[in-house]
Amino acid sequence: MWLFLAFVAVPLIEITLFIQVGGLIGLWPTLLIVVVTAILGTALVRREGLRALSDLQSSFSRLQDPTRPLAHGAMILFSGALLLTPGFFTDACGFALLIPAVRDAVMRFISSRIKVQRFEMGGHPQGGPRPQTEPYRPGPQTQDDVIEGEFTEIPGSKRPNHPGSGWTKH
Repeated sequence: MWLFLAFVAVPLIEITLFIQVGGLIGLWPTLLIVVVTAILGTALVRREGLRALSDLQSSFSRLQDPTRPLAHGAMILFSGALLLTPGFFTDACGFALLIPAVRDAVMRFISSRIKVQRFEMGGHPQGGPRPQTEPYRPGPQTQDDVIEGEFTEIPGSKRPNHPGSGWTKH
């Protein structure tokens, strides 16, 4: 139900804001604002995305929990989608998600509603290294097992039936 309400409410909010802003400053300045926010938003998303990617790589190299950088990366991606969607409300939400403190607040809100049963990274849960297991082999196998089949050898000198584009060697 919440998703349905969002798909109805967001376009209504955007239409209302377009009418109000367009009435105040005119059509062309309104359209210019929409285009400028998309361009500015793309640059900011790229910068924040590279920062989140760096944080993710750093957490992997230090063997730390990657939850925070992954969540930030997902929110930055969502922010980019909002900023490329024409509208003032979606732009405001998109720009807000580019602020790390806002992303942290959203992450705290969402994580307060989610209960993680178990998180494991690296070692065995009781401590120490993970036990080595044998690869799965179905049924008993012996060296006498033979798989029969047929094959056809394809000669390597086959030439294409077209002259080629010059981009490949024939």
